[in-house]
Order: sequence, then C-alpha cells, then structure tokens
Amino acid sequence: MFVVCLMRSVLLLDFPSRFWLRKKYKRKEGNMNIYVGNISFTTTEDDLRQAFEAFGQVTTATILKDKLTNRSRGFGFVEMPDQAQAEAAITGLNGKPLNGRELSISEARPRTESNDRDRNRSFGSRENNRDNYR
Repeated sequence: MFVVCLMRSVLLLDFPSRFWLRKKYKRKEGNMNIYVGNISFTTTEDDLRQAFEAFGQVTTATILKDKLTNRSRGFGFVEMPDQAQAEAAITGLNGKPLNGRELSISEARPRTESNDRDRNRSFGSRENNRDNYR
C-alpha cells in the first residue's frame, strides 16, 4: 500500500509494490529466459544479442543498469523462443569470453517475492545504536 501526501490531503493507493517492473520484465509464454552474469561494463545489449544469435533467434536481450549512474550492473537476461537453441547457447557460451570477461550463463530462475520489511531491515539492534548518540 502506498501513501501519497498532497498538501494537506492523503491519498491511499492499494496495489503491489513494483507492479510496473514485474509487468515490464514478465517472461512471454514459450520463451526460455537465460541469465547472463559477469558481463563486462563495456558490453552493450547489441553485443549480447549478436553473441546469442549465433545459436538461434533472440527475442530480447537486456542488460540491467544502475538507476543512479546508468552503468551496467554486470548481468542481464536473454530470451530465446526455442528451447533447444537456448540450451545450445547456454552450453556453447558458458565460460566463454565476451569483451574480456568470461560469461556465466544459466537458465534464469523465477524471481522470488520478498517482503518490503526484509528489504528495509537494518543490521544490529536499535538499542546498541542509541548508545552512540548519548
């Protein structure tokens, strides 16, 4: 649930957090989603697409980027419509260099749902932290 404060009124919006991200990166039926790790920071999505197109048709090739710096986070995902071609790409490219770094490739696992509370948890107890400010 989101709470939005506009001047002196409060607007409550009730929908799952990060709904727009889940919808954007939702896997299409029949496609195999492939995780690609250890990507060089200089590698582009076109470079990644070309590497996988040697094994078959590529639906999408995405490299995830940091929101603040717009720099590559070092991993991405590739979707291929044919299961056999995707498995051939995994075995053929796993451990092979691309732009100076050996790729780590495997079938992508579905993202697990986590609580927002767990994501925002601080480490250490609050009582110990209060002693530092007295």
